[in-house]
Amino acid sequence: MKKYIVIVILLFTKGYYAQDKVTSVMTLSEYLGYVKAYHPIVKQANLVINEGEAKLLKARGAFDPKIQVDFNNKQFKDLEYFSKLNAAFKIPTYYGIEFKANFEQNSGVFLNPEANVPLDGLYGAGVSASLLRGFLINKRMAALKQAKLFLNQRKEDRQILVNEILYNASLAYFKWLRTYNEKTLFQNFLKNAEIRFEATKRGFFEGDKPAIDTTEAGITLNDRLLNLEKARIKLIKSSLELSNFLWLNDNTPVELQDNIIPDTNTINIVDTTFNIALFNNQNFDINNHPKIRSLQYKIENLDVERRLKRNTLLPILDVQYNFLAPEGNQINNFNTDSYKAGIKFKLPIFLRKERGDLKLAKIKLNDTKFENEVARVSISNKIDAIQQELKSFTIQNDYLSKIVVDYGTLLRAEERKFFLGESSLFLVNSREVKLIESQIKAIDLENSFFKTKAKLFKAAVISINE
Repeated sequence: MKKYIVIVILLFTKGYYAQDKVTSVMTLSEYLGYVKAYHPIVKQANLVINEGEAKLLKARGAFDPKIQVDFNNKQFKDLEYFSKLNAAFKIPTYYGIEFKANFEQNSGVFLNPEANVPLDGLYGAGVSASLLRGFLINKRMAALKQAKLFLNQRKEDRQILVNEILYNASLAYFKWLRTYNEKTLFQNFLKNAEIRFEATKRGFFEGDKPAIDTTEAGITLNDRLLNLEKARIKLIKSSLELSNFLWLNDNTPVELQDNIIPDTNTINIVDTTFNIALFNNQNFDINNHPKIRSLQYKIENLDVERRLKRNTLLPILDVQYNFLAPEGNQINNFNTDSYKAGIKFKLPIFLRKERGDLKLAKIKLNDTKFENEVARVSISNKIDAIQQELKSFTIQNDYLSKIVVDYGTLLRAEERKFFLGESSLFLVNSREVKLIESQIKAIDLENSFFKTKAKLFKAAVISINE
């Protein structure tokens, strides 16, 4: 965390650092670590888990014990028609069984005879259960299972969301690095053009060079200045794009200062930063991929839904039994001589609604299974294609490095001939243009290589170090 604080200080410092033009390097790992710690979208991804935890808490609430009190009273012209009090304490369980203790006290002139109880009230304790539909699985049980699966699915989705923002942030960094390298490149060749222009101008005044050479040298100098100005603007734009991913802890955006530069040694640390140094296709387990794990949790969730819908094909058979006693302070007051029992049976004749719900649940389940299979193949092929692309970049880099070296050799040889009077300024500039073009290609190739590394990081959904 200390290194991130240092970055913040450097980003905001304009005094001593800005005046003395002291540059500070921000590495890719520091930058991504800073994005992962403070970017609002990363924080938003954490809310996904909070949502899953809230749903799990809500589902567990269906099994909370409940206290229930019902009181009804009717009084008219000093006559008490009825007064009914029913207090109950219920404990639902995971399966379709519910324990209940209650107290009932009723009185009144027009009280329904079935509601007559002793003057001191009537105590009861019993149990109710669903023996067929709702016994092995019911809505409360299914909701709890689905909430747990939903939370696990959200954790996998969070990793995907975080990697998505880190991927986009890394692309912004690589673009910043590319524009910085281009600007540095044109700055270096601008110095060569300035030296060549001054030498040509001096040679003209001394009578060694024709006037047309100074014109050509001047054109080359202005061309280098033009390219440098274009590169400077591109660097400013890329640094502003990079600033979109830099935030403080209190959701305050940060603007990148001019004295912060990218790490030109990124090529040597990119694998370590993305945690893909030891990545191997053969050792890659597709079952551990967050996308596959998320879909697997979704499949399990839909399977719970299918089982619940299938359970609705069973008849409803609810039973209850309550022991009754005039006093509730002694457990032996409850006996089988005084009780209240009931049974409820229900079965739709055609079960069309239930069968339709079951078919829809099966369709959703099969659809997600197909999606899972497609995702497996797609991810595997994508990762394999990226690996092949990275191998190709290595080969291309070898060829391009040789081209850059050879163009540099040709330019130095042409410059020696030019100063010996055996070549022209036109040939020197032509050699230099070819060298610039090859180096620009090398910068572009490096940028493509970095972006492909980022694609591998994104496709495999690899977690970087905190």
